Amino acid sequence: MNILLIGSGGREHAIALKLAESPRCRTLYVAPGNAGTAAFARNVDLRIDDFEAIGSFVLRNSVRLVVVGPEAPLVGGITDFFAANSQYRDVLVLGPCRDAARLEGSKDFAKAFMARHSIPTAEYRTFTRETLSEGQDYLATLSAPYVLKADGLAAGKGVLILDDLADAQRALVEMLQDAKFGEASSRVVIEQYLQGIELSCFVLTDGTHYKILPAAKDYKRVGDGDTGLNTGGMGAVSPVPFADREFMNKVEQRIVLPTLRGLRAEKMRYCGFLFVGLMNCGGDPYVVEYNVRMGDPETEVVFPRIAEDVVELFDATCRGRLTNRQLQVDPRTAACVMAVADGYPGSYAKGAVISGLDTPLEHSLVIHAGTATDSAGRIVTAGGRVLCVTSLASTLPEALLKSYQALDGIQWDGMRYRHDIGQDLLAYQIGQQ
Repeated sequence: MNILLIGSGGREHAIALKLAESPRCRTLYVAPGNAGTAAFARNVDLRIDDFEAIGSFVLRNSVRLVVVGPEAPLVGGITDFFAANSQYRDVLVLGPCRDAARLEGSKDFAKAFMARHSIPTAEYRTFTRETLSEGQDYLATLSAPYVLKADGLAAGKGVLILDDLADAQRALVEMLQDAKFGEASSRVVIEQYLQGIELSCFVLTDGTHYKILPAAKDYKRVGDGDTGLNTGGMGAVSPVPFADREFMNKVEQRIVLPTLRGLRAEKMRYCGFLFVGLMNCGGDPYVVEYNVRMGDPETEVVFPRIAEDVVELFDATCRGRLTNRQLQVDPRTAACVMAVADGYPGSYAKGAVISGLDTPLEHSLVIHAGTATDSAGRIVTAGGRVLCVTSLASTLPEALLKSYQALDGIQWDGMRYRHDIGQDLLAYQIGQQ
């Protein structure tokens, strides 16, 4: 079949690599893609929010499967667009409907959904510009750190965790009154801070049946030692040492199954990925957030460990036949380190020429996130998170070493990356011995 993958980041490059491996993939299109996907797929100049143009392309090119990478088209209703028109009746779309996508599109909706279905999460309240003073008072009743979340989509940067009450109250004003995150922060969720270790859990589901994919842990802060501003992610590791069978059983029974039951009870069609951001609080899982797609950079360590034909998996998911498929996972450890432009997540320059990409790597993948090809045919930086290296090895120290060694051979003006990815998990492993 011909396949269209929507998106342009590292997540999409990692998914595209697995799609292209399948003997069922005739032609793989990526819209808009990046310099990495251009090496083995056909990039298409389409906006991810232009559903009419995407639909026309699908018909002209006999696309049978559409895989939606980022959240914005899902929240915008791309799945509903295809379902509403009979000319697309033979097109399979991997992604939940608009109603279900509110689990990511609205933090307030997600928290209320969890409350309705008794899914463990932090206590919270939601405030608007009209209830700003009540929000200030509510913050004063909490203990530090203070967690403020923009209700809508904010490109992964709408969550603030602050240690000082005055700073938190000032931030609430900036979000609600000054529109710090635009329309996304017209409502703000303030919630209790959960103390623990974070974990990303991924589920592939047809709405009834499901497969729990390899778990991962990502690193959000820009600086070593988890310092500096939040980013879209500076690296990731899979598997996660503390996500043992006992803990993941709790995740499945207390979170995954109630979530899927809740979606069915509320008649929200869900076909695709469910990403549950978790906190391990003393051995018990609590939901930090839902996302309705794969995470980034977690995809860059999860997908290399999937030892299955993902086209077969996606096809079965779209047809409601996921229970008939097996999920084999590579037992090795995957570790990725993200290299970013100087200044990210603030302002940064684009167009720097990247060198060292032609060096062959064993057991490592260079996955492009924000790259493009200039008029001279050179690969250049085109985003804040530029590329990452993912390595597979029998142990975490080996996988990290391979990724850092590979990054040593890649250069551009202003290249930056963290040097401590996975070190907390290594310390955890040592402490358990």
